[in-house]
Amino acid sequence: MKLISRNKSVLTRKSNLESLVTLKNFPVFFGCTDKDPKEDIFTDMKWSIDPETGVIQLTELIPLEILYQSQHVDGVGKTWEEYYNSFSEYILNQNPKNVLEIGGGQGRLAEKTLSKNPDINWTIVEPNPTYKGKYKIKLIPAFFDSNFKSDKKYDTIVFSQVLEHAYDPMSFIENIASFLEIGGRLIFAFPNLELWVKNKYTNSLNFEHTFLMSDNHIDYILSKYSFRIIHKKIYEEHSIFYTAMNTDISMIRQIRNKHFKYKKIFMDFINSYYQSVKELNKKIEFTNRPIYLFGAHIFTQYLLCLGLNKDNIISILDNSKLKQGKRLYGTNFFVESPEVLRGQYNPIVILKAGIYNEEIKKDILDNINSSTIFWE
Repeated sequence: MKLISRNKSVLTRKSNLESLVTLKNFPVFFGCTDKDPKEDIFTDMKWSIDPETGVIQLTELIPLEILYQSQHVDGVGKTWEEYYNSFSEYILNQNPKNVLEIGGGQGRLAEKTLSKNPDINWTIVEPNPTYKGKYKIKLIPAFFDSNFKSDKKYDTIVFSQVLEHAYDPMSFIENIASFLEIGGRLIFAFPNLELWVKNKYTNSLNFEHTFLMSDNHIDYILSKYSFRIIHKKIYEEHSIFYTAMNTDISMIRQIRNKHFKYKKIFMDFINSYYQSVKELNKKIEFTNRPIYLFGAHIFTQYLLCLGLNKDNIISILDNSKLKQGKRLYGTNFFVESPEVLRGQYNPIVILKAGIYNEEIKKDILDNINSSTIFWE
């Protein structure tokens, strides 16, 4: 596998990045697989910071066809359900008629929005489309980049949790500006990565989320490519919703340098996980009880790659039927439903699922096994 070098700042394009930390031998795919473990690929995760803007970024990237080799996110659970409801309402408030959604995944956002207004014409461009629902949604199996073409005109481009996946966020927004006619609207949701890193969520930064930016940095990128921000909404501790209009007027906003702040919260984030693994390993050493890991995703991979003791760990639990019965890539552990906890006496579950922790705990304690012990 040949890595993609990104040794210049994603904002300034300067080659003055400051190295921060390297996480050794990380799996390159965050999903589950039926393939032999011998086929799994590992590489180092190398993080640096831009001293002029504070943006933290990976300097070596995984080829997209490997990183997104199959669909591995289906957004199950109450948190995602409420998020999709809120973002679909936000989209409807902008009265779109012809929508192009970038990275539509399984069609959750499209379904939610069209259930409330079925008259919207909706097209999804997605490299691994899996939508098989009831609405008349057009699917285009492709990446959205400078090569993407369409004969159809769209008044609105929508995406949810996509910009943070772009290897070159500046070019990504520039391509949208070139594709969308003047007066067209861009509506998107961007995760509140600064807050996620502060809160030590491992799904904040990884091989898929390859940079840490705040809304101030996003504002700068939009203004650079002549988007005028019409509306911005903070959605709980989850995301920021944006509406921006494509114009022919460039009024570039200033970037606030977050070098000191971001370096501190990032290193606190990394060091806290090394400390968490040490503490969990002490607990594992002194118990003979069966232990489960929750989250067939980056949550579990982070713990294992940082040295979590695998002794007494039975399997990985996950609510996603897309993952159950498969093996988490980069590990020897298979995925089971949390229902396996039913009837067990004081089963132990290691839970480091960030924003989803409370939802997961409540579901297991209320509906499956009230005696479950959580190590967080």
